[in-house]
Amino acid sequence: MQNPCTVSVELNPCINIVTDCWTFRVYAVMVLSYDAAYDFLVLFYLSSNMSKLAAFDHLLLQYQTLNYHQNPALKQRLHEVQAWMKARIAETHKEFFALPENQLMAQYFLNRLYGGPDFEAIAQQIERLLKYAHKAESLLPENAIKTGTKSVSLAVLATQLDEQVAEQLLKDYPLETPLTDEIMRQTLVKLDQGDVRYEQLQLLDELGLTLDKYMRSTMMYAAFKMCKGIATKYQFEPMYDFIQEGFAAMKPMKSAATFIKTFTAKEREIIEKVHAGHPNPFRD
Repeated sequence: MQNPCTVSVELNPCINIVTDCWTFRVYAVMVLSYDAAYDFLVLFYLSSNMSKLAAFDHLLLQYQTLNYHQNPALKQRLHEVQAWMKARIAETHKEFFALPENQLMAQYFLNRLYGGPDFEAIAQQIERLLKYAHKAESLLPENAIKTGTKSVSLAVLATQLDEQVAEQLLKDYPLETPLTDEIMRQTLVKLDQGDVRYEQLQLLDELGLTLDKYMRSTMMYAAFKMCKGIATKYQFEPMYDFIQEGFAAMKPMKSAATFIKTFTAKEREIIEKVHAGHPNPFRD
């Protein structure tokens, strides 16, 4: 008879996940044409349904295997792509981001959830966190870990997609070529990332619902604040601050889900324009 705590989920023909209350195993048959969207759908499933910190291990592997870590030219181009992307997002949503209740969340989104050079510190924290996994699981609120995992997974996915853009740019242009809207438009069309970018926005919508569900709990925030001393003792301040800033960004808002849905609706319009051949999809 099957253990009532056991859950078996088949996400696609290549991936089958089996979890129970005490153990976790992933059986994956990898194919050459590995789809990034499925990879992060797996991570979102893990962070919602499995025990606490195990999803971080897969996240860390995804981040550490990115090519830019061993390629200085690619690293430079990636950081330029990320800077262009953030500037474009800030410009596209400037009126919405400027609303008083949205300012903190806009900064948190651009500087924390999107990824970028500062994400390296969070990746190092994840690596250390896994070494203290047993202790951390007993001290940190489970829903805070789940929400943090989903946030980090989006940052890694954004970095992965932007690295693909940077790799294509290095193939097509000299490294010193400044990035323009037209160069980025042509590169995005050539890469044909539309479907994966739509998946990215769907995952972001799901994060908004998770934030509203877990991060507005007074009891959860009180439990989280009690962990500050432990975080300091074991030198996890960057990870603690990452989650703390999320709490602070939520405070002035009525709903994170509403904020994110407004943002993703506009981003979907831009993706559609890019792949419909619009000559200037990034500017109204």
